[in-house]
Amino acid sequence: MNEGKILFEKDGKTAVITLNRPQRRNALDDEAKQLLAAAIRRAREDRAVSSVVLTGAGGHFCSGADLAGGPEEGEMPFLVRDGLLSAHRWHAELMDLEKPVISAIDGFAVGAGLSLALGADFIIASDKARLLSNFPRIGFAPDLGLMYTLPRLVGLVRAKEIVFSAREILADEALRIGLVQAVVPADRLRETAVAFARRFDDAPTHVLGMAKGIMNRTFETDRHAMTQLESAVQGLCAASRYNTEAVRRFFAREAPLYPGADRLF
Repeated sequence: MNEGKILFEKDGKTAVITLNRPQRRNALDDEAKQLLAAAIRRAREDRAVSSVVLTGAGGHFCSGADLAGGPEEGEMPFLVRDGLLSAHRWHAELMDLEKPVISAIDGFAVGAGLSLALGADFIIASDKARLLSNFPRIGFAPDLGLMYTLPRLVGLVRAKEIVFSAREILADEALRIGLVQAVVPADRLRETAVAFARRFDDAPTHVLGMAKGIMNRTFETDRHAMTQLESAVQGLCAASRYNTEAVRRFFAREAPLYPGADRLF
């Protein structure tokens, strides 16, 4: 898939989705959003894909929603609401994708671009990354899930400081406060992100996906509900061919199907 504004490539078992509007710092216009949604669906439906890397072309990740387009006809509050609800549908698909997702941030990740990056499971930044919740600068509240994901990564008070100040966060600070998990030189960003993603090549994708789905609900689900979800998922795992073979190998002292990985970070 090479649709101009969004590129979809496969590197082994990893799908690399690239925002490709470098002349606009990869800002998301309506067409780019639709193509991004299609790329996420393709990654979800392709059984040969075990992980996803989300990145941007031209030295930047994403400068947010493209505000340069002319206004549509209609009542503005409902146009904005409908447009954002539509974006939330594909963003939810990204966050709920039952495969590990890694954001690789180079240059600017601004506004909805930052929200998009934080929808991944892991975030790797280049040493040139510049993260910015600029919404108040243009009279908007944060959107595309930022007020959900940001406090969970850095804590409520820190998240308020980042949003209220609308200030720029450089890579070193982003690493220090837990906004990203690793910082690498810009010229090694893509290869590092893909190498990280390849660690999941032999992982039981459905197991990781179901675990991800439960953990994503940790902060708003009570303990009893979590244990019910856990028990149901474990029953599915126990009935799988993967589990049968993995347990057999364990007792036979043979090499495991998925040896796991050293510390991810």
